[in-house]
Amino acid sequence: MNTLYVTRSSKAAQIAGICAALGMICLMSAPWWAGSATLRLMGEVFLYLALASLWNLMAGYAGLVSVGQQAFVGFGGYMLFAMTLSGGLSPIAAIGAAGVLGALIAVPVALLIFRLRGAYFAIGTWVIAEVFRLSFAQVTSLGGGSGTSLPVTIVRALAASKSGREALSYWLALGAAALVIGVVYLFLRSRSGLALMAIRDNELAAGSLGIDIWRLKFGVYVVTAALTSMVGALIFLQKLRISPDAAFSVNDWTAFVIFIVVIGGIGTVEGPIIGTLIFFLLRETLADLGTTYLIILGFVAIIVMLKAPKGVWGLIRARFDLQLFPLGYRVLQRDEKKGA
Repeated sequence: MNTLYVTRSSKAAQIAGICAALGMICLMSAPWWAGSATLRLMGEVFLYLALASLWNLMAGYAGLVSVGQQAFVGFGGYMLFAMTLSGGLSPIAAIGAAGVLGALIAVPVALLIFRLRGAYFAIGTWVIAEVFRLSFAQVTSLGGGSGTSLPVTIVRALAASKSGREALSYWLALGAAALVIGVVYLFLRSRSGLALMAIRDNELAAGSLGIDIWRLKFGVYVVTAALTSMVGALIFLQKLRISPDAAFSVNDWTAFVIFIVVIGGIGTVEGPIIGTLIFFLLRETLADLGTTYLIILGFVAIIVMLKAPKGVWGLIRARFDLQLFPLGYRVLQRDEKKGA
């Protein structure tokens, strides 16, 4: 006899959870088996994964298509330098403070750009990022337009040895990726996450059901800005140098992130993970081709958008009915004789 039951979990999700736990243990031990170059590359992968997951939360779920998230990446980086150079904070404390200040600065920014809709919103976020870049270029205490570097004394405060600093930077990047994915996943499984997905599917219908659309999107924007600022601080803690052009680069911190989400699968938790792996595989394979590398990236993005609008993960999910991060409930059949 078959009976119906409602569940969020699946065998694939349970297996993925076990694999993720084992993978996390392996990744945490990387400083003992990986070289310096490998650690730096893996740290960069984790930081891009965090940025992509945050942009995906905004655009894929809240419908806030921003092309100016480099504003908060650069802001977080500059706050790290300002608070360590002038405020006397340790770099670790400065990362947390950068997140708090990122949330605070996002409030007036959101109040301004939330007056815009559609393409005007996207353009507005880019304009805000340019305002940030031009403003920090005028701060002479942080090097002005040429930028500045972290002093050796501050760098050595992280750890006494170079290997210790590399390991700490790697663990911070890994922790940032795990934190962002965990926050995004748990939020989307909450009642607010359900309301956000209802807004994504039909904003008019969601509003008619009593969902406060503006307040929910505002909260997502502020939280995303805070976490993006923390990731930005981590990025420039690894680089040890910052300048306005590098901190607020639309190419590095927004264009590549959008590419990752689009090819991986927008509006899914798994999409940014798949997209990040594909992006770095292409980058490490084709980077020696110069500008041809960027042309190939654009060509890949166009092909994916035409042939697989839901991204690579969308194809996998449709073909195998996989949900590694199940969000909604599903009705399944249980065979009582077999105990399935």
